[in-house]
Amino acid sequence: MHASAVLIEGAKKLSLAEIGLKDPEAGDVVVRVQHSGISTGTEKLLWSGAMPPFPGLAYPLVPGYEAVGEVVDATAGTGHKVGDFVFVPGSSGFREAKGLFGGSASYLVTPADRVRTIDPALGDSGTLFALAATARHALAGFYARLPELIIGHGVLGRLLARLTVVAGGKPPTVWEVDRNRMPGAQGYQVIHPDQDTKRDYQSIYDASGCTDLLDQWIQRCGRGAEIVLAGFYSERINFAFPHAFMREMKFRIAAEWSADDMTAINALIDEGILSLDGLVTHRAKAADAKRAYVQAFEDPTCYKMVLDWEALN
Repeated sequence: MHASAVLIEGAKKLSLAEIGLKDPEAGDVVVRVQHSGISTGTEKLLWSGAMPPFPGLAYPLVPGYEAVGEVVDATAGTGHKVGDFVFVPGSSGFREAKGLFGGSASYLVTPADRVRTIDPALGDSGTLFALAATARHALAGFYARLPELIIGHGVLGRLLARLTVVAGGKPPTVWEVDRNRMPGAQGYQVIHPDQDTKRDYQSIYDASGCTDLLDQWIQRCGRGAEIVLAGFYSERINFAFPHAFMREMKFRIAAEWSADDMTAINALIDEGILSLDGLVTHRAKAADAKRAYVQAFEDPTCYKMVLDWEALN
């Protein structure tokens, strides 16, 4: 079996290539991918060569962990059938490349327990399931407080804000410095940091991935406040200790989503409580992946780029 796949061979060395797939084993499914999302967090680090040492990181690799498509083969006992529309958080089923995270390909071979059946009416918005589950995981962490302030109005920041409102929390404030990213709020306000006079936030969630603004956020906190780092950070994180000391600050790192998060997100979407509308801003044919990746990482108006694989299946 072969598939067309995005292949990264090193820093800014990206191409679309034909690549061999491993034969399906017991418990595997084969998925014909319809759409895959481009992550401006981890994938940008892989593409730029800035990804810090990470388990399994080696080149060449197939990136991506946001694929949706149709099951075209399912071994017995998988719980899936041909025709199911599923979300796939990547695959390691490639012969000539590493699967980190392995979702940006026209066909995927993956264990069935990694696949989640979703509503086909979602279309390419289904690629956002991993980000939605990541946002839910951050909010549902150990002793978590819902955010009063969210840094960044990209897709993750929007999902954190939407989930906070869905959970019945007070609508959070969202900081954004790029005017292009300010529109689109649903039940909360988005402002430039300079417009905000509040100095006693108790819970701040970072969805920007910035590492050089932590001192500013600390000085906006009240005593006993918590800062949650919900992004992925390639640089060392440093802060001035005295300001945090005086406030008895807490810092929490939100890890990747779990199966429970995915189940919760699926239920919220199926019941019409959580909307993924308006989050995919750009689309491109998979054959044009090289240009699409550059635009996803360098165009500030691009919140989320999705590749369409239909022509290559």
